[in-house]
This record gives sequence, C-alpha cells and structure tokens, in this order.
Amino acid sequence: MIRAFKFLMRPTVGQAQALGEMLADHCSLYNGALQERRDAYRHVSRTSVKYGMQSAQLKEIRAFDPERQGRRSFSSQQATLRRLDRAFQSFFRRIRSGQTPGYPRFRGAGRFDTVEFPKDGDGCRWDATPHDPVTRVRLQGVGHVKVHRHRPVVGQVRTVSVKREGKRWYVVLTAEQEQPEPLPATGSVVGIDMGIASFLTTSDGEHVPNPRHARTVAAELEAAQRALARFPKARRDKRTKNHQRAVEKVATLHGKVRRQRLDHAHKTALSLVREHDFIAYEDLAIRNMLKAPAPKPDPDRPGGFLPNGAAAKAGLNRSISDAGWGVFLTILHAKAESAGREVVAVDPRNTSRTCPACGHTNAENRPAQERFHCLSCGHTAHADTVGAVNVLRAGLARREAQPA
Repeated sequence: MIRAFKFLMRPTVGQAQALGEMLADHCSLYNGALQERRDAYRHVSRTSVKYGMQSAQLKEIRAFDPERQGRRSFSSQQATLRRLDRAFQSFFRRIRSGQTPGYPRFRGAGRFDTVEFPKDGDGCRWDATPHDPVTRVRLQGVGHVKVHRHRPVVGQVRTVSVKREGKRWYVVLTAEQEQPEPLPATGSVVGIDMGIASFLTTSDGEHVPNPRHARTVAAELEAAQRALARFPKARRDKRTKNHQRAVEKVATLHGKVRRQRLDHAHKTALSLVREHDFIAYEDLAIRNMLKAPAPKPDPDRPGGFLPNGAAAKAGLNRSISDAGWGVFLTILHAKAESAGREVVAVDPRNTSRTCPACGHTNAENRPAQERFHCLSCGHTAHADTVGAVNVLRAGLARREAQPA
C-alpha cells in the first residue's frame, strides 16, 4: 500500500529564496504550456496539443532558457506538464457529464505552491540516515535542506513533493509499504450521525462536540480581510510590503484553521477505528448541501425577487464547511484501511425521522433539532442518537446483503 508522510522543512534564507525561484520557474513552464494549448486551439484550426507533444519540447526549452528551465530537474518539469494535462482531462470530463466546465486558468505567483519529483533520486534525494539525528532532503538547484522528521518513514520512498503553505515549506513523501497488521478485534460496531450542533453522534449515545475552528477566529479573520481589501488595485499590482504582510496575515489565519481541523479529524477518526470493528456513516452529498438556494422571481415586480432564505442558508453553509465532514471521512477511510476495519456508507434519507423502536417514519417525529418523539409508539430519544442507530442498522443490513 502507498502511504504519505508530510514533514516541515527548515530552509536557510538562501534556500528559501531558491525554493521560491524553483516554484516560479515551474509556474512559468505551466503557464507557457497552457498558453500554447490555447493558441493552438484558437488559431491553428482547433488543434489540440497533448502532453506527449509538450514533453518532447522540453529539451529545446531547457536549451533556450538555461538560466531558469535548464537548471531544473527534467522529471519534475514533466510532472508539471502532467499536472496541466490532468487539468484539461478534468475539464473535458466535466463537459461530458454536463457539469460547469471551468477552463484551466493561468497560475499567479501565489497560486502555484507545489513541485513534484516523480522518483526519489531523480532531481531529489531523501536522506534519512538511521543514526543521524538530522534529516535532510537534497533538491536540484537548492541543496541539502534540513527537515523536521517527527516520525520515521516506513517503506520505500517513491515520490517527493515540495509544498509551500504561507511562510512554511513542507516536503511530502509517498512510500510503498507492506499491508500493516490489523488491529485486534474489539467485537464492537457503531453508526455515526454527523451534524452541526455536535460534530458527530454515535449509536452508543456519545456526542463529539463541534470545535467550530473557523468561528473562533472569525472576528480576527474578518479584520485581516478588511485590512487587505483597503489596498487599491493599483497598489496591489505593485505588491508593496504592507500588502504582502496583509496577504500573509490572512493566509496565516486560514492555515491555522486548516491545521486545527485536520488535527481534530485525525484524533476523532483514530478513536473510532481503535474502538470499533465496523463503522457505518451517512453518505451525504456535501457538495449539494453547500449550494445556494435558487432565486425566486417576484411576479408582481418585474426584475424583483422574493425572499428565499439565502442569508440563513449562507450561515448554514459556513457551518457545514467549518465542520469539515469530507476531510474527516477521507481520513476515516484511510485509517480504517490500515487498521483492517470496515467502513460502510448508507443512504441518509429518513435516518433521523424513522423510529428505531417501531419503524414508523414521519417528518413530525422530530419536533425539534435535538428531540425525537415517535407519533406511533411514543418512543423518545435524542434525534442524533436515533439517526446514528438507524445508520448502524442500515450498514449492518448492507453488509449482510453483500455477497461473500
């Protein structure tokens, strides 16, 4: 199996400058390749330029610009061209499926933050000597950069990526390793109901509080964004020091929230995986839940609209995004695979409206956000616990229905 490891890099001032120049050179290559594809389609009888054609031009590009492109790793440049090719493949896939296409865009200096080296030893070298307390990664054109390796890398390193997040630099490794030994069986099964009031509720009645990381820094983030918005566009184009500090302030706050959200998701998922052999959850269409309500034209006022609850829906959307359900489920699946646990998604419809005692389904069974009261048998419980119990039952039924 393939595992990823992410470590903080500690470059010197000169190395940080060299890393920034490396990103700029790859960004220039990406934008140039995108421009070539656009021009070929518009001006040369709708000709489509493929990855193979652009990869074959790399030798000429490196010879033409030896100061910038010639000093970079050939394989990393190929990876950048593959990245553009994947963007076009996704663009055409969205067109075929009827989704909003989203044509690939040019990348600015602050929107190109990752360079990938497809093979360890080709333009890069992960140097982790077991008896050496200092770990370094060697990058072509940069040198040996110190790395804060907070845990050992298990397996054979395959790819190395350098990523910039705000002022910090990270190295991301992918390593191929054998399937780890599964955790000892606990004999426990659980269903989880994800929500806003509580991050999740288990079928055992346990409630995991919602930390609301974004709401905690909302006031500080709003002030930082207002300060950034004060810069006129003419001054933003000049990229003054004050504008750069305002950008870094906003990026720092967003990075803090992202790390807190990831930490909470990892700890919650690890607790579930350690305690339960089988985990069932609601297969929520999170992207659809985040859509804004459709406008309601006013028949009495041409060009006017009726209230559609957009403001309230926007607040709900912020809460859903702040909870980070998608990130949590991705981490849960990865940890369950490593631990040999089973995770099953079930249909979320009517899970909190169906009585677990008698099976009666009615929207009025849930008179309040946290209260469940069955109109048929009078069963009373917490609504989220009822939803988790129904999710567990549906998950067990789906597991039994699957062929061996």
